[in-house]
Amino acid sequence: MKIKVNYIKNISLLLILTASWTILSCEDFVDINPPITEVISETVYTNDETATSAVRGIYVQMITGGFASGGSNSITILGGLSSDDLLDVIRSNDRMEFNANNLNSSNSTVFSLWSEAYNVIYNVNSLIAGLNNSNDVSETVKNQLLGEAMFIRAFVNFYLVNLYGDVPLITSTDFRVNTAVFRSPKFDVYQHIIEDLKKAQGLLSEDYSFSKDERVQPNQFAASALLSRVYLYMEDWVNAENQATSVIDNSGLYKLEDDLDNVFLDNSTEAIWQLKPVFPGNNTNEARIFINPPDAAPTNHTLTNQLVSAFEEGDQRRSSWVDSIIFDGVTYYHPFKYKVFLPNQPLTEYSMLFRLGELYLIRAEARANQNRLGDAITDIDAIRKRAGLPLIQDTNPSINQTDLLVAIEQERRVELFTEWGHRWLDLKRTNRTNAVLSPISLKDWQPTDVLYPIPQSEREANINLTQNDGYQ
Repeated sequence: MKIKVNYIKNISLLLILTASWTILSCEDFVDINPPITEVISETVYTNDETATSAVRGIYVQMITGGFASGGSNSITILGGLSSDDLLDVIRSNDRMEFNANNLNSSNSTVFSLWSEAYNVIYNVNSLIAGLNNSNDVSETVKNQLLGEAMFIRAFVNFYLVNLYGDVPLITSTDFRVNTAVFRSPKFDVYQHIIEDLKKAQGLLSEDYSFSKDERVQPNQFAASALLSRVYLYMEDWVNAENQATSVIDNSGLYKLEDDLDNVFLDNSTEAIWQLKPVFPGNNTNEARIFINPPDAAPTNHTLTNQLVSAFEEGDQRRSSWVDSIIFDGVTYYHPFKYKVFLPNQPLTEYSMLFRLGELYLIRAEARANQNRLGDAITDIDAIRKRAGLPLIQDTNPSINQTDLLVAIEQERRVELFTEWGHRWLDLKRTNRTNAVLSPISLKDWQPTDVLYPIPQSEREANINLTQNDGYQ
């Protein structure tokens, strides 16, 4: 892996400058004003305010960069294209390769996805080192920021290991080590993710007081939410259920929004962790990317017929979260979870990373795999009730385990579509990619396509990086 030495040396400066830019564009998110001149790495961790600016700068990096931004190079878009959720109507060469599952290792979007994710990890590692070496940041603030840093590192590693398989496990900013790093086995990466998240649980606040009651910085329950997902992917059903339950049972802080149109609003009661838009006059990148103006040709990505037809009759998610335009006599469907796409509108929507609806579905799947079908039905029915659908406990209370797991997969499909590549990752972890994707005419599907290629430029810079099967 190639790491720019000057980039690492100046990481603290980058973070504090980024946070300072955020002050100018979004004062209610970062309302401190650290010094911009005469900043050196050591000064970032001399007080609580500048240290807090550094970690908030990472969130700015995430939402303005590629992989976490909700924009055209984000996991949300690329995962949707790789699965059967999205079509690339503009036929961009790089993104068409995702849509056709025909990637090559020199694809520039593959590289940006990889490099932007690792840049966040480098920044986090620098933050952890700076906090651990500081005697000037208060213990309360230091613990919170260390918890956030470990959570973010776990979050990014989760996507890297699921998109690329075995990946380098970067835990420092030592370029001499990182430029010759080997890929770590998937199991080892998962163990490190779990270790980071357990440490984060012990350090993070239980509420959102640290971020002025906005759900824009992870708390203890965000760590539990990611842990529940990790355990689900590892088929550790008991721990997946327990972690999900710890979030669901906190009804004083979290509850399903009754109105589907409120789910993706800023600080909705369903939100566990969101990223706050920072560009003045703009809401989310998701809305700008997905929503097609009426009477105009689609310019980005549309929903597939497979997804649109997956909704049951009467599903209110179909009417609330899917919209369409007609152009030249053809109907094009697009996601409508985020609704504010015009510039210069009040900021009312934040980009959702974790929400309670997913936790109900995680717990349903974990319980079903433990053959506790009645409890699993209760969880899936909580989601179906909100969608205005008949409840399984009424229509099929004696459903068997196999059919219930199919129903949960279906519910995940229509609940979590075009959010963070859930459909793509679900097909992969349940070994359903071949059955679902190979019949689609657009796809050039091969079983090895379940992993993205390691970027060729990274392998040229680090001869220790091997390539995934199916790629050169």
